[in-house]
Amino acid sequence: QVRLVESGGGLVQTGGSLRLSCTTSGLTFNTHAMGWFRQAPGKDREFVASSYWDGGRFDVAYRLKDRFTISRDDLQRTAYLQMNSLTPEDTAVYYCAAQMRRDYVDTQSSASYDYWGQGTQGTVTS
Repeated sequence: QVRLVESGGGLVQTGGSLRLSCTTSGLTFNTHAMGWFRQAPGKDREFVASSYWDGGRFDVAYRLKDRFTISRDDLQRTAYLQMNSLTPEDTAVYYCAAQMRRDYVDTQSSASYDYWGQGTQGTVTS
């Protein structure tokens, strides 16, 4: 059974940081691209960041790239999202997702992912 478990969410003030973790089990980690998405109240789920299965490519949403960083640790089977200089606009439920390696990979589309975590809440106060 595949499981993705997010952790590290919480409550921070504007300008603070959060580091989210996504620990996986039941899948071969180094054959899966990992992605982070978020969904704010009343808004659609949006792409945040992704990494290819081999760590050869990392993408971060353009408007977040100066503040957010994605990384992965294959030995720990875990993906991370470092978020800095947070603002109340970053308040959302953050989800991690895993996408099996395939010939055509679209790591920025939520529909392309095979597995999802339950989400972790990140709240930024002003």
